[in-house]
Amino acid sequence: MSVPQYRKAAAVALVAGLGLSLTACSTKGDDKDSTAGGKVTITVDCQPVGAQKELLKNWNDDVAEFQKQNPDIIIKSVSVGEQCNNPPDFTARLAGGTVTDVFYGYMTDLQQVLDSGQAMDITQYANKDTISTWDSVDPALKEVFTDGGKLYAVPVKNYSMGLVYNKVLFQKAGLDVNNPPKTWADVRAAAKKISALGNGIAGYSEYSAGNTGGWHFTSLLYSQGGQVLTADGKKADFNNAQGKQVLQNIKDMRYGDNSMGSRQLLQWGDLLTNAGAGKVGMFIGAPDATQAIVSQFQGKFQDWAMSPLPGQDGAAKGTLGGGEGYFFKKDLTPEQVKAGMKWIAYQKLTPGKGQFDYVRAKPQNYPVGLPQPLLFANGSDAQKQELELRKANANVDTANFALFEATPVPIKGEPRNAQAVYAVLDAAMSGVLTNPNANIDALLKTAEEKVNQLLAAES
Repeated sequence: MSVPQYRKAAAVALVAGLGLSLTACSTKGDDKDSTAGGKVTITVDCQPVGAQKELLKNWNDDVAEFQKQNPDIIIKSVSVGEQCNNPPDFTARLAGGTVTDVFYGYMTDLQQVLDSGQAMDITQYANKDTISTWDSVDPALKEVFTDGGKLYAVPVKNYSMGLVYNKVLFQKAGLDVNNPPKTWADVRAAAKKISALGNGIAGYSEYSAGNTGGWHFTSLLYSQGGQVLTADGKKADFNNAQGKQVLQNIKDMRYGDNSMGSRQLLQWGDLLTNAGAGKVGMFIGAPDATQAIVSQFQGKFQDWAMSPLPGQDGAAKGTLGGGEGYFFKKDLTPEQVKAGMKWIAYQKLTPGKGQFDYVRAKPQNYPVGLPQPLLFANGSDAQKQELELRKANANVDTANFALFEATPVPIKGEPRNAQAVYAVLDAAMSGVLTNPNANIDALLKTAEEKVNQLLAAES
């Protein structure tokens, strides 16, 4: 879960696109309207929010140019409220059958999408004819959206987590920006110095609501060498010394040092709003978190740098990796699916176009040069093209991500039924962040019981 031009996570909240409301659009591949006048119409979600004027203009310009190049296709950008950064809202839309024809989802959403019966098998349509770079897309990412040998979504983002830190606050606190924390003890010590600057600054900030707390708990657990579920995915596996250490570290910073700020129960946008305002010293996130701070929350990308995820007593033993893609709603016509594939190819999977249009992004207040999204297999034709374009148009100091790129941490994927599991783990995270007397053993035991119940119900 990261940010789509974006979360991430997760993702961005949406505005009504092209004057449409959700109720006014086709949500089922309407036979009367989907091919009217010899043209194929598809509805697509996750355009940038209205406050992101340049990104929204880019999206609309891309729609116009795509339609010019494909005069037989009409793209309708549809507002779907909070779908793109609010997992519960996404789940509600699945249940209500109100997803768009081509709809955004996390890699962790595959199971609930399949359970809802809302997505179609797109295996036969995903090829070089509809997506010219398809053979370059990392096979591991395709596999994430595959079940029983059938492909259900096209991957459009990929990320891994590290430590994101504010260089300005580091310098003010007397910390070395070129030697960021390598262990959680280092994080704690640095957070204490940063918070001592006062003025409402949190030395370290953390999520604990909207499934984001569970998402971060998972990455923190991976750094300890733990896993959320047993290898067979049937039982919870975090109520142990590693899980307790995760919560103890946070509790120590929150109440032992008072270095995490007083406002808690933060979701994605809350933390990044504070970061954009210069009120956060460190947090864990993917490279595109800095992108969101700049493009959505008025921050400055030169203020931020990134290093590998810290470990408990040394290098982290693992970190969370994930991403997102686009599903296709059931009952679409073959023409609509092919049209959707072409749009995704143009907007998300073509070097020099859409999210990879670095020439356009460079003069905008939008960072180019981040080591993300890593969609293409290393050494593939598309990967080489994207890397050359990224380097040629970089407007961020790539040195800010040098430590992150030079010291990769083993990536672990998100657990089965991740969003539902994350929702449970939110309570454990919020517990230690809002209650100085929180009982870590009790929080983990309750979460374990709920996750096991959840998994049993799914089996």
